[in-house]
Amino acid sequence: MNNVKGIKILLVDDEPHILQFLEFGLTNEGFDIRSASDGMSAINIAAEFHPHIVVLDVMLPGMDGWEVCRLLKKNMSNIAIIMLTAKDEVDDRVKGLNIGADDYVVKPFSFEELLARIGARLRNQFPTLFGEVMLGPFRIDDRRKEITYLEQVLELSPTEYELLKYLVINQGIVLSKSTILDQVWGYDFGGEENIVEVYIRSLREKLNDKEHRLIRTLRGAGYRVDLP
Repeated sequence: MNNVKGIKILLVDDEPHILQFLEFGLTNEGFDIRSASDGMSAINIAAEFHPHIVVLDVMLPGMDGWEVCRLLKKNMSNIAIIMLTAKDEVDDRVKGLNIGADDYVVKPFSFEELLARIGARLRNQFPTLFGEVMLGPFRIDDRRKEITYLEQVLELSPTEYELLKYLVINQGIVLSKSTILDQVWGYDFGGEENIVEVYIRSLREKLNDKEHRLIRTLRGAGYRVDLP
């Protein structure tokens, strides 16, 4: 990942070997790192450090990760939280998203996966840190709300823009319809999941993706963007 100087990440986990592993890897990537081993320390450090990203374990002594997440989201206007959980349970993921978590990674995880998810959160929530985001044949300019594909500016509605940006920024990650609805349309959207299919079809037409090689459908799972 390029141009990460000045980007702050707070790591919260009560397992020393995980903290050391993440501190070493993310520091080598160029991030500014702080760490905490319990919830109250995380709250206090975040108030002083003002991190862009918090990598937050669910199972913590005293105050658990859910409560830390809720308090951080309540007290800080723009912060991205990636939950670490040892439980690959739908209920845990739903609970985390409902209290404000932006993403989750299930333990055990690879450093490369976590780094990719950190990059996706930064591009999605802090686009001005990078100016224009270049990903494969796409250039995303969030200040102009403009996406260029193969050097051509796409004519997109506001919702199409947000959907395509979300798909491209999370390239390589399978995104379910429900996740897309929550992130693009919002948690209070009361419509049908089929609206996602309608907008995906429109984007494929505008991208001339007739064979669905760019925006892939994974039956029963969702969609994934594969960039050349």
